[in-house]
Amino acid sequence: MNMENVIDKYDQLNFNIVLVEPQIPNNTGNVGRLCVATKSRLHLIGPYGFEISDARLKRAGLDYWKDLEVCYYDSFQQWYDTVEDPSRVFFFTANTDQSFYKNELQKGDYLVFGKEATGLSSEITQQFQKQLVTIPFPGKVRSFNLANAVAIAASEGLRQLALP
Repeated sequence: MNMENVIDKYDQLNFNIVLVEPQIPNNTGNVGRLCVATKSRLHLIGPYGFEISDARLKRAGLDYWKDLEVCYYDSFQQWYDTVEDPSRVFFFTANTDQSFYKNELQKGDYLVFGKEATGLSSEITQQFQKQLVTIPFPGKVRSFNLANAVAIAASEGLRQLALP
């Protein structure tokens, strides 16, 4: 994929949403739809728990999938090698006390989420400890649904950017 064309198409790019080894097509479809709504780029890092052509993926994304700017990677390292400013990457996990809300987001920031069943791998969380963030919540749950977590993070980002 020619990244210059992608950037031209998304001159108003707000965020880069990154899903590491997503497992549930409906969640990925919902996140794709959210990316279109928030003018964000979706990065999908394999392996995936479904086929990209899966009907549930397209159904959850509705007819917006054609408008989605999506990049596919075979590995975490392949994706990470494309990140221009690694200091602007936020790794979401339930295993940290660092609140996501304490960060000042900028256009183009990367919001990285792990797979539904287990989250980000221990290798990633150990390597990027200073960039781990969590969405705090007072209730008795271990974590949020992936698509809901992405929606919360993207909404907070739009709020901080003072976008409608």
